[in-house]
Amino acid sequence: MAQFSRPVEEIKTKDGALKVTPVRHASVMLEAGGQVVHIDPWSQGNYEGLPAADLILITDVHGDHMDPKILPKVRKEGTVIVAPEAVAKTVTDATVLRNGEKKKIGKWTIEGVPMYNLKRGPAEGKLFHDKGRGNGYVVSYGGKRLYFSGDTEGVPEMRALKNIDVAFVTMNLPYTMPPDEAADAVRAFRPKIVYPYHYRGSDLAVFEKGLAGSGVEVRIRDWYY
Repeated sequence: MAQFSRPVEEIKTKDGALKVTPVRHASVMLEAGGQVVHIDPWSQGNYEGLPAADLILITDVHGDHMDPKILPKVRKEGTVIVAPEAVAKTVTDATVLRNGEKKKIGKWTIEGVPMYNLKRGPAEGKLFHDKGRGNGYVVSYGGKRLYFSGDTEGVPEMRALKNIDVAFVTMNLPYTMPPDEAADAVRAFRPKIVYPYHYRGSDLAVFEKGLAGSGVEVRIRDWYY
C-alpha cells in the first residue's frame, strides 16, 4: 500500500525546525526538539503513522475539539493534557489552564487566550461559545509564537495580540465568523503568517482579498484531505 502523504509545514526557530502538520478541521500536530504536540485531536482525522503526543491542547467542549474517543490513540505514558476547566469536567486528568494564564510544559510555553462569540448563537440571547469557557492558545517554542484561535469571533483579546509569528484562525458560519471578519481581525494583530483552519464551507479567496496589502503572508493549506 502506498504511504499516506501529509502536508507538512516547517517553521525555523532559534532551536531548530518546528514542523506543523494539518490533520483535520481544527486538528494540528506540532513537532520540535523531539517533542510532539497535538491540538484538538479528533476521530475524523487520520492519525495513522503519527507519533503520540507529549502534550495535548484542547480548546473547548464541542465534539470537533474535545473528543475523548481519540485520546487513547494519541497519548502515551506521561502525556500532559492542557484544557480549560469546562473540558476538564470530562477529561478529568487534564491540567486546567484558564484565560490569561501561562504554563511552561517541557520545551513549550502555553498561554490561554479568550475565545468566544460576540453575537452568533443558536437562539436570541444565546451564544455558541461563551467567554471564559474555552481557550485559544499562544504556543511559544524557540523564540517563535504560534496562535491557535479556537472557535471565536474577532474578539478584542485576539485583536490585541502582540508579536505573533504564525496564526491559525478559524472561520465558518454559523459557529465562528465569515472570512471577511476573520481577515479584519487578523489585520489588527498582524501576524507574520496566517493559516486559515476550521474553515469548512468558507470562501478563502475572500479571506485572502481581505489581507491583500497588509504585509501578512496568507498560507492556504488543505485541512480536509
